[in-house]
Amino acid sequence: MAGATESIKEKTLMSIPEFFRGKNIFVTGVTGFMGKVLLEKLLRSCPDIGLCYVLVRPKKGVQPMDRIKHILHCKLFEKVKREQPGVEGKVVPVCGDILEPHFGMSSEDQHRVCEDTSIVFHSAATVKFDEELKLSVQMNVIGVRHLSILCRKMAKLQSLVHVSTAYANCDREHVAEQVYDPPLDPHKLIDAIEWMDTETIGALTTKLIGSRPNTYTYTKAMAEALLVEEAKDLPVAIVRPSIVGASWEEPVPGWVDNLNGPTGLLVAIGKGLLRSMLGNFHATADLIPVDIATNAMIAAAWYTGVEKPSTTLVYNCTTGQMNRFTWGQMERLSHKFFIKNPCNTVARVPNPRFTLSSIKKAFSVTLDHLLPAYLMDAYLRLVGRRPMFVRIQDRIWKAVATLEFFTTRQWNFRNDNIFMLLSKLSTEDKKTFPFDPRIIDWPNYMENYCLGAKKFVLKEEMSELPAARVALQRLQRMQTLLKVVGVVLAWRLLVKRVPVFSSLWNLLLGWVQFIFHKLPNLARSS
Repeated sequence: MAGATESIKEKTLMSIPEFFRGKNIFVTGVTGFMGKVLLEKLLRSCPDIGLCYVLVRPKKGVQPMDRIKHILHCKLFEKVKREQPGVEGKVVPVCGDILEPHFGMSSEDQHRVCEDTSIVFHSAATVKFDEELKLSVQMNVIGVRHLSILCRKMAKLQSLVHVSTAYANCDREHVAEQVYDPPLDPHKLIDAIEWMDTETIGALTTKLIGSRPNTYTYTKAMAEALLVEEAKDLPVAIVRPSIVGASWEEPVPGWVDNLNGPTGLLVAIGKGLLRSMLGNFHATADLIPVDIATNAMIAAAWYTGVEKPSTTLVYNCTTGQMNRFTWGQMERLSHKFFIKNPCNTVARVPNPRFTLSSIKKAFSVTLDHLLPAYLMDAYLRLVGRRPMFVRIQDRIWKAVATLEFFTTRQWNFRNDNIFMLLSKLSTEDKKTFPFDPRIIDWPNYMENYCLGAKKFVLKEEMSELPAARVALQRLQRMQTLLKVVGVVLAWRLLVKRVPVFSSLWNLLLGWVQFIFHKLPNLARSS
């Protein structure tokens, strides 16, 4: 009887669009990559949603309203604006900053947001891996404290979704969907950050983060622990995406707007600027498309509000255990699709390689990256132009160094709560808000990702693709010719200096003469 009752209850759960109907939401981090995709999806797939309050801080003299207008003007929002004219009116910018108490909102904005809001999505954070610990703690940890204080004032609050990262616990090989005990009491860390100067904190950073590779993963783990403690009586869900990449399908396949993470790698590969880095060819590259991750966030908010779980549920939004993709596949597919659809201007023919050998990498960096960069800069100086290739290589290798911890290792992420959440969705909601990683076709995804990097990040027109292909073919022929000339010159140098090679060269010439002069005579005589 109990089983039948539960079955009926599952069948009668309201749909996700019904849950969001008429409800006002509050979103932080809307100017970031995931925040934009989340906002667009909510507006388009929950057309009866109420107001969307979005926290935006003034930036370089640009007011929040102008920043939001700029965001809504990008290609990402073209579809929803076409389907729902005037939808921009639902987006209400709120001036504030997560570094400040109450997010720095005015008393009027704070009152309005707290009175009206039913659902909160907190995705604001610094995602720089090498951020100074003080600022990282202020944004990622103290920001969560400000969030929990603010949410306690929201009488209508039904869901609070906090966006973390699957790598918050990257010091563990196996990561369950739970909040682990932090390496240090978050309150003690906050106290220390508030009185220590930046120089002292910098000196202690390596000791504090321990076996974690950077301040980002460390502070994200701290933020989870603090949130569970300080918001334990609030309706909280934690969503942990892995490596967030371009969109899979919605609203535009391959949409991406920044050079963070894998996008930066792909652009450097496509431009021929990155040809070798440390990485395990056979290890899992736990890439998650941004629209898959945001759909999971929306579903988590729905489930938290409808089912009201008694504990804070954590969702590992990852692909490795459900639809495995490896760094080797990324290497091969990025090469394939950047040869098929090359960038407009490339320094070298795209040819990425992952290796676990530090010696091989160092050799490749010297001969395949730095030496060509110095030669190209020398050429630019000769023609009176400003050198740039060595500077570009320095920037690339600093960025690559922050990623090599993840490209040389792999993790086992449990996905029990993700499977549970999938089982709760209706057939229609599964179609509208798909977040099952098993639907991803990786070759198709990577082709769209490479094209997306060209179109949306590098701002290259697809009409220029035929000319780019011709230019790449010319570069390939030139590279082949240079290799042949190099081999011949190296061989001739060896022939002159090493007797053994000289003997081999004479033997080879003797065989060639025999083939071209003797064999025809033998054939005629026979």
